Amino acid sequence: MHKTYFIADLHLSETRPNLTALFVDFMRHRAPEADAVYILGDLFDFWIGDDERSPLIDTVKHEIREVVKQGVPCYFIHGNRDFLLGERFAADCGLQLLPEYQVIDLYGEPTLLCHGDTLCTDDLDYQSFRRKVHQPWLQWLFRRLPLKVRLKIARNIRAKSLQDKQNKSRAMMDVNAEFTRRMFDRFQVKRLIHGHTHRQNIHQIPPHFERIVLGDWGDKASILEVTPQRIRFQQ
Repeated sequence: MHKTYFIADLHLSETRPNLTALFVDFMRHRAPEADAVYILGDLFDFWIGDDERSPLIDTVKHEIREVVKQGVPCYFIHGNRDFLLGERFAADCGLQLLPEYQVIDLYGEPTLLCHGDTLCTDDLDYQSFRRKVHQPWLQWLFRRLPLKVRLKIARNIRAKSLQDKQNKSRAMMDVNAEFTRRMFDRFQVKRLIHGHTHRQNIHQIPPHFERIVLGDWGDKASILEVTPQRIRFQQ
């Protein structure tokens, strides 16, 4: 049976081996059955450069590479945590990098994919931060810092982000409805799949739009399975 899988917001890290185990299980027992696998950002809790090496990174590369070897293409859209993941990592495992917005033909239905952070336009502080860190010259400089320095910076940013979230409302950190509607119109689609907000759901938006939100991974996985006949979440 034809099927395509979508996942996001795994936030893999050395400190949470249970998440790595869930990812390995998915890649070994489900992904090989698929027509394609799409990872819509935040595969890692943070990413400081393709020159970083660790057992976790080696494991993730191996699992992706093995699935690709079996003829299943794996695609990746950058998240807000791993936007520095680059061509070297992709080449090592056969991962195909996509732009921040990508329209695919999903069994006859044009479907827009993105990580989802760009849709949260009410969070002005985050959008300002995002514009800064996505400047090519700043990324060029960051990548040339020593690994230890980059790691310290990433951890400080992560800690500040967690602290800032405590002072933000759920509404502020969710997608902006009007901006999202404009994305449907801009890309001429009726279906959108994204992650980032961690609010797994399938929203039916009148008159004929569908917004599917991928969940984050914790004690269980959050996997969206799409076939020509149905759409459903699996664990």
